[in-house]
Amino acid sequence: QVQLVESGGGLVQPGGSLRLSCAASGSIFSIAAMGWYRQAPGQQRDMVATITSDGTTNYADSVKGRFTISRDNAKNTMYLQMNSLKPEDTAVYYCAADSVRTYGRIYSRLWGQGTQVTVSS
Repeated sequence: QVQLVESGGGLVQPGGSLRLSCAASGSIFSIAAMGWYRQAPGQQRDMVATITSDGTTNYADSVKGRFTISRDNAKNTMYLQMNSLKPEDTAVYYCAADSVRTYGRIYSRLWGQGTQVTVSS
């Protein structure tokens, strides 16, 4: 069974930094693309950043220059370094993995359980 587990959320003051991690566990052969999404209360879930297996990245305009996405393909792990955090970054952050190939099946998209990030003084 394949699952994604996020970690690294918490409470941070404006201007501070956090690093989120997303580890995919199970008998995984490959993952095409991974990404971070966030959802604030009463809002839709929005894309924050994505990264392909060859390292091509894409960011939401609101986080460009402040957030950095990366991944370690050998460990099936993805990271989100968040700097210069603002109160409007407060949300539940979810990781997602697309086209997850295992030795038994292909998962089109998997979601993690989410981790809370709160930016407040």
